[in-house]
Amino acid sequence: MRVVNIGPDPSLAYRPNLEDSKEKEDYRNFVDGSLFNRVFKTYSVMHTNQTVDFVQRKHTEWTPCNHLQMGMMDAIMSLDQLVDESDPDVDFPNSFHAFQTAEGIRKEHPDKDWFQLVGLIHDVGKILALWDEPQWAVVGDTFPVGCKFQTSIVFRDSTFQDNPDEKNPRYKTEYGIYEPNCGLDNVLMSWGHDEYLYRVMKFNKCPIPEEGLYMIRFHSFYPWHSHGDYTHLCNDKDLQMLPWVKEFNKFDLYTKTTELPNVDELRPYYQSLIDKYCPGVLQW
Repeated sequence: MRVVNIGPDPSLAYRPNLEDSKEKEDYRNFVDGSLFNRVFKTYSVMHTNQTVDFVQRKHTEWTPCNHLQMGMMDAIMSLDQLVDESDPDVDFPNSFHAFQTAEGIRKEHPDKDWFQLVGLIHDVGKILALWDEPQWAVVGDTFPVGCKFQTSIVFRDSTFQDNPDEKNPRYKTEYGIYEPNCGLDNVLMSWGHDEYLYRVMKFNKCPIPEEGLYMIRFHSFYPWHSHGDYTHLCNDKDLQMLPWVKEFNKFDLYTKTTELPNVDELRPYYQSLIDKYCPGVLQW
């Protein structure tokens, strides 16, 4: 992996050695493009409603994992019904992105089957959008609530003006309700698919290594892993895990192409990984 100085979004400096017709600077375009209006609308509603109170309510509602029983492959394939309204890069069902990411990782990390599986399942928490949760509470970049919203958050200057926490003095300082270096495990992140799937994995005692759990939980936390913000809240463990999240990010981002994988051919291999790490029927 090489680091290249290419501009304001460091996430663009990490890219796997995959053939791709799209230039890396064209990813994560939050300025214009055919999908801009859809993306901006989703983030506007998200940044208005993601508050400390809202996140705490969602934890109470979803983290007991008492809503449904389903196998992991069924959950992945259900994402055929979902197009992520926050994503400026793709406009096809999310299940294809799952296999694209997994295959990119498999190519460069053939010895790490758990890493490949994380690539496959990392967005499965978006299944919340199929259970009547609005997409602004499921998809998109994540960020801490309960402290100052940093400038690196997408659309920071134009979408938070109606968020109640923006007007609460307790939440407007650098640390807000947190202590220095308290650790991300003690930070309330905006509610979405990352935190939900992490909670499902923990509830079902899936033996994915800690590095993989961090990838699942924080892969959408771009202000942290791609812009270096919020390190004042991190402890040593968070900083040790950060390179793994960065390594995952390049596959999550740069394998999004219109060349869709042959899912039928790939399913038996990835089912074997599911049987190893997420077997049987899971509680959701």
